[in-house]
Amino acid sequence: MNERKVKSMKYLTFAVPCYNSQDYLERCVESLLPGGDDVEILLINDGSSDRTGEIIDAYAEKYPHIVRAVHKENGGHGSGVNKGMELAKGIYYKVVDSDDWLEEKAYKKLLSTIKHHVWEEDVKHPLPDLYVCNYVYNHLDEGITKSMGYRNVFPEEQLCGWNDIGHFHPSQYLIMHALIYRTAVLRECGVVLPEHTFYVDNIFAYQPLPYVKHIFYMDIDMYQYYLGREDQSVNEKVLMSRIDQQIKVTQIVARCVDLRQVKEQYPKLAAYMCRNISIMMAISSIHLLLIGDEEALEKRRKLWNDIKEQDTRLYYRLSYTTLSGWTNLPGRIGGKLTVGGYRLAKKIYQFQ
Repeated sequence: MNERKVKSMKYLTFAVPCYNSQDYLERCVESLLPGGDDVEILLINDGSSDRTGEIIDAYAEKYPHIVRAVHKENGGHGSGVNKGMELAKGIYYKVVDSDDWLEEKAYKKLLSTIKHHVWEEDVKHPLPDLYVCNYVYNHLDEGITKSMGYRNVFPEEQLCGWNDIGHFHPSQYLIMHALIYRTAVLRECGVVLPEHTFYVDNIFAYQPLPYVKHIFYMDIDMYQYYLGREDQSVNEKVLMSRIDQQIKVTQIVARCVDLRQVKEQYPKLAAYMCRNISIMMAISSIHLLLIGDEEALEKRRKLWNDIKEQDTRLYYRLSYTTLSGWTNLPGRIGGKLTVGGYRLAKKIYQFQ
């Protein structure tokens, strides 16, 4: 490999969408800097009104070969992810939310592994299209952490395909925090996230999957996911106030991939993707039930009817053979059972 090319190569691009992130942004950026010249860090200021812009400019000035400050009009988290994909020079692409951070030892192990795979690439050793690592829920205010891994799903540190995977547990699914895509795969699949919309990470963690041929799982707790802010999008009250955006993303996920085509090549992946839609339908349905007024209940009926009109086979599978079926129980008693089950799961799994 050409020495000049190696010196300028970026193995991994980090995109950090930032909006009014002055209180926690430095913790995030400092956790990414140990990658040195092997990485690029795109700090994408999404029209902030606080000191976020000043902070990212200072980092870009101090680390000009690593950090790039990008200023844009406000377009929401998805807009920042899109801008990152547009600008990325790294072989791989990772989104890190500005209030989250990476564990240094695990991060360095991932980067070393990526470099090894790039240097060893040939016909017998294709590059992974997707790295999967564990992520950790951090309820810092309560002193609670919970690691989410995939030991039962993927062979550890072995290249595998979708037909080689195991089975996901009911509470286990791939989220953006666990995924490091090859940048070329993201561009090939054409994923573009809607602007001014929350919960778009669900699209990012779903649409590219059928384009992934080779997966490499590392059993390391790298991504540290902060939970606890009252304004956080996964907060129950916040989610209820943004339920229309949750519904919008659920509908996009349900339509963006033809699961029948996926099933022909990757049956296990198709089963997982169907279950992913089921989880999103469950989240939408439960929070509409929590709102509980007639408008919300009508939105719930419409959401399910739209799925039925789009794909009858998928509708019946979601209704009778997956988690979401328990959130579509008829009548007031059915609604109470759904909400009660949700409250119990929330207590057990410590999500917001």
